[in-house]
Amino acid sequence: MRYSILYFSLFLSLFISSCGGDDKKADLTAIGGKVYGGEFRFMSSEKIESLFTVAVSDIYSHRIVSQMFEPLLKIDVSTLKVTPCIAESFTVSEDARVFTFKIRKGVFFHDDECFEGGKGRELTAEDVKYSLDMACSGLDVNKISYLLVDKIKGAKEFESKSKKSLIKGGVSGIKVINSSTVEIVLQEPFVGFDKVLTHVSLSVFPKESFEKYGKDIKNHPVGTGPFMLETYDNDKIVLKKNVNYWRSDDFGNKLPFLDKVVMTYTKNKRSELLAFRNQKIDVVLEIPVEDIEFVFGSLEEAQSGKNVKHKIETTSSLRIAYMSFACESNEFKDERVRRAFNLAVNRQGIIDDLLEGEGFPANNGFVPNMETYNNKNIKGFEFNPELARSLLAEAGYKNGANFPALEIYVNAKEGSSNHKLYKGIVANLKANLNINLKIKLCNIKERNSAIASGKCKLWRAGWVADYPDAENFLCLFYSPNISDKGGSINDFRFRNIEFDDSFRKALKELNTEKRNEYLLKCDQLIIDHAATMPLTTADLIVMVNVRLKDFKTNCLESMDFSSIYIKEKR
Repeated sequence: MRYSILYFSLFLSLFISSCGGDDKKADLTAIGGKVYGGEFRFMSSEKIESLFTVAVSDIYSHRIVSQMFEPLLKIDVSTLKVTPCIAESFTVSEDARVFTFKIRKGVFFHDDECFEGGKGRELTAEDVKYSLDMACSGLDVNKISYLLVDKIKGAKEFESKSKKSLIKGGVSGIKVINSSTVEIVLQEPFVGFDKVLTHVSLSVFPKESFEKYGKDIKNHPVGTGPFMLETYDNDKIVLKKNVNYWRSDDFGNKLPFLDKVVMTYTKNKRSELLAFRNQKIDVVLEIPVEDIEFVFGSLEEAQSGKNVKHKIETTSSLRIAYMSFACESNEFKDERVRRAFNLAVNRQGIIDDLLEGEGFPANNGFVPNMETYNNKNIKGFEFNPELARSLLAEAGYKNGANFPALEIYVNAKEGSSNHKLYKGIVANLKANLNINLKIKLCNIKERNSAIASGKCKLWRAGWVADYPDAENFLCLFYSPNISDKGGSINDFRFRNIEFDDSFRKALKELNTEKRNEYLLKCDQLIIDHAATMPLTTADLIVMVNVRLKDFKTNCLESMDFSSIYIKEKR
């Protein structure tokens, strides 16, 4: 009987969805204990400056943009395998050079004024090509060309010729076979190319939106995702439900469940936690250890029911925190100086004394350990102040003499864990090398502007995997990824012929074991030449209001709001 009822409910749900169209009344009921409606609220510590796919490269922007746009493929965060998204299916040639995608039918862009009559049209193979052409272009708005230009046939030439506008025909290696088929031809074999195409910034958008809005497209996102833009101002971003979204869950429930997603900005972590306790937001990402007592409150508060009912989710994260050097600057072009800085910092001591045990020292290279990449044999930096002083003296700065007093640009809030981490670094470098540095607290935009201008020589940085592959971390140090326009992925401006050669070999190697050998070599070269200062890895700790259901954490720290729902206690 139970199964009969379930099948009838499933049939009824599908019937309602197919007849509903834009009628919101069709979405009032769901099966499987799930509920339609409600507003999900969270906060960001960084300002979202753009909502255009190719213009965003930080995780804060991706968390919003990924709700409105969708790429060809996506990562199943439970298995870390590539699965279809806009592409219904795909095939790869034996030599891993030709990728062919069948585009899903029935996927529509959001309703928007850029379309005739304001009604969103169905996505086609032409839209996929146009979006990928844009991601390969030399336009100033494009910040993610590094993902594709050295991989796709003809992309490098297209980038150089499209500095002001997209040239006719687009990238020669991206071909529309018919209205539902796209073929991508690579310059060299690359078995990991399908993972690259899961990147949020490679999501599909319509040509009409860019032609209508131009430079203002950052304020007018038009995608195919489960949510669409309602409000975008200095205080908040509000997304509303896309009633024409194509996906359904395993029960046949039409997605998404939520009516709205509201993101506001936080002054600091303490204010974010206070907002959670007052039930003004539903989730807190990255809970600092020192605030645990504040989060949970006192025993008396718990007994009197004052604490908001919640749950804690923890997962390992593919994240690395590091301090960056401007490797071509006068101060850091000598790798002995960079090595001295690395050797003079007691990472474990800072974690124990200042961060209350939060995090783990990055002792095994730059790339975090993952299922497809074992970093245990990478020899990282050990705390050795004596060797550090010797190297600094060799570089001409004995006992720190004549080394300039620099500012470290740290995008963090005062008193936060990241602020404390860098206070520890400053203290270590003073104590062990007699070098005087100052912390300049800033936001991402201010930091990036200072890096691009050359004013910033040292800065706080971090990287969370866009997809689970060591290549996604190591591409940061590949010299062709140095760009003179803002947003360069290799903003260290690190150049090393041996690294570049091994990285290229890894890209085209079909044998997994040999490919990892090249990647491991690249990782070790980063340490040997002190290209950066790896600091810590960490687990992701998330606090969730119990009214929020099916919210799942993952090692990529990505967020999918399409299937979460709100169920209030009755």
